[in-house]
Amino acid sequence: MQKILLALAMWTCWGAWAQQNPPAYNVQLGPRPFFLVSQLKPSALKQKLQSCSNGPFKKSNFSIGHRGAALMFPEHTQESYEAAARMGAGVIECDVTFTQDKELVCRHAQNDLHTSTNILLTPLAAKCIKPFKPYDPVSQTPASAECRTSEITLAEFKSLRGKMDGFNPKALTVQEYVAGTPAWRTDLYAGPTSGTLMSHQDSIDLFKRLGVKMTPELKEASVAMPFEGFTQQQYAQKMLDAYKAAGVKPSDVFAQSFHEADILYWIKHEPEFAQQAVFLDAAETVKELPTLETLKAYKAKGVKIVAPPIFALLALDNGKMIPSAYAKDVKSAGLDIITWSLERSGVMASADKGGWYYQSVNAGVHNEGDILQALDVLVKDVGIRGIFSDWPATTTFYANCMGLE
Repeated sequence: MQKILLALAMWTCWGAWAQQNPPAYNVQLGPRPFFLVSQLKPSALKQKLQSCSNGPFKKSNFSIGHRGAALMFPEHTQESYEAAARMGAGVIECDVTFTQDKELVCRHAQNDLHTSTNILLTPLAAKCIKPFKPYDPVSQTPASAECRTSEITLAEFKSLRGKMDGFNPKALTVQEYVAGTPAWRTDLYAGPTSGTLMSHQDSIDLFKRLGVKMTPELKEASVAMPFEGFTQQQYAQKMLDAYKAAGVKPSDVFAQSFHEADILYWIKHEPEFAQQAVFLDAAETVKELPTLETLKAYKAKGVKIVAPPIFALLALDNGKMIPSAYAKDVKSAGLDIITWSLERSGVMASADKGGWYYQSVNAGVHNEGDILQALDVLVKDVGIRGIFSDWPATTTFYANCMGLE
């Protein structure tokens, strides 16, 4: 009897441990990558990708989960991160901002709680810096609100639920405002029992259990810095200190920022982490991209990786996608490239032809398969080392087929 009781106790303990420490997932891609292949025009690329349809598939560090798997799961939630890992993302992103009590949390912006969580439907709406204002049909002023993580504590933040990012600009009620998910996404995974928000520390713990590398982005504060004595440098340091305290190797972390000062701070104070620091480019148009001289200056200061949006790296030649002049300049400057973000443009064959992310090649976009056509040029001709995707199954499939680690 004692042996039976001991066995039951051990089984109970193991079950509790296993629930908190799930094994790394077997990679499962679902139908979307194969749908995209089917949309490609007959070509050598299509034949190659078709030949890989039966796998096997494994995790790839080329495949970066942008906010997790945000095409269908509420971004920066546990469920989104787990979905990205299931789809073989070898690296997953936590955008990092801070709360009123200066705790770090995963959110794309410090002031996006009104569009990415249910805060407006909770008593915490009273803490929002700009309360909900309905659409004004006379002036045609859109509905609006603004809610910041810096207005609530970590405990209050974690009481919220993530939802698909979006809002209804013509909303007359709060309920209408939060129901603004784009038609090409889904709310199936954004119910009242899902959308689990994550602190930065939660993300580190989860990513360790999932066996993935980590790419935190230090987000710009919506409040004036220093914030109650919390300086930008302390903020940048606190983010990396969390990885050191958790025993995460610098080689497993790709720290990101849109601000050169953050990157230079890490280069000076955290040289091991700076080896893989990613300098994000905020250019909105081709004309705003850095010159070759500027890129060489980045390199001279110790920057090793730049991350522009997809459009920066592509151009058209007689309707065919090719590397842009900027892409050639980046390589000439001796910098590595990561780019963003695949699967964030809705239906490619719609009127906007891939929209903002493909603005330099809109005229060359004709169907959904052009996602893979662009990806192939980015890999083989531009030479990117990784790409953020809102649906990592697509990039994992391509990486496996092309032998990318």
